[in-house]
Amino acid sequence: MSKARETAVYTHGHHESVLRSHTWRTAANSAAYLLGSLKPHMKILDIGCGPGTITADLAALVPDGQVTGVDHAPGILDQARATAAERGLGNVDFAVADVHSLDYPDDTFCVVHAHQVLQHVGDPVRALREMCRVTRPGGLIAVRDSDYAAMTWYPGSPGMDHWLDLYRRVARANGGEPDAGRRLKSWALRAGLTDITATSATWTYATADERAWWSGLWADRTVASAYAERATESGHATAEQLHAIGAAWREWGRQEDGWFAVLHGEILCRKAA
Repeated sequence: MSKARETAVYTHGHHESVLRSHTWRTAANSAAYLLGSLKPHMKILDIGCGPGTITADLAALVPDGQVTGVDHAPGILDQARATAAERGLGNVDFAVADVHSLDYPDDTFCVVHAHQVLQHVGDPVRALREMCRVTRPGGLIAVRDSDYAAMTWYPGSPGMDHWLDLYRRVARANGGEPDAGRRLKSWALRAGLTDITATSATWTYATADERAWWSGLWADRTVASAYAERATESGHATAEQLHAIGAAWREWGRQEDGWFAVLHGEILCRKAA
């Protein structure tokens, strides 16, 4: 295993401010590019399932199939199981897994899906090869990742400019690639995938409620999450600087004309039959 894979860590961690964002995610707002390809009988692997909201949505969309959600962090799977149980879903299960080395036989799943995963792994090309390996011939590999350098907002804010620069430095120091969205097609080609449809989509936060939610979770994440710990412990920022960035986020969130867009790259790859 390469040093990059050994040292890659999940930059955000699972602080409440992170889960506030993750539990908002649905198949509709995070996997729309895939949904038209789903069939009721499909067997799906959802990699990096986190608290399981997307996983549960996928399970509801394949009532005659089965969805397996996997995550590298065992603790979060209890919340994922609770999410599925609350929805009364009997066709979903969860397990611990490493996307670089999946514990499933070749040609197991109709669809292998990963949302906001490849930006955090040490070897995304190897991860895609592994995802392809466990996909059945004719099946789909579906990947979506944000692209931090392409995030944009109004009004301008020097504090938020500092946030973006800092986040990208910390993520790369952790072994990841925060500007993953633009690289997905390139990684897929390097992984040997050939039938690739590349698209993009955005999350946009513009109403007062959306701004308050988005700015609040990033303000909290900046000062209290695993990301904050890694930023200070690695010498990328002081606690005072992090608090200044958090304050800048809250100030932006109070602006009546505030607007923020998150660009995502998406790839839908069909495995050769």
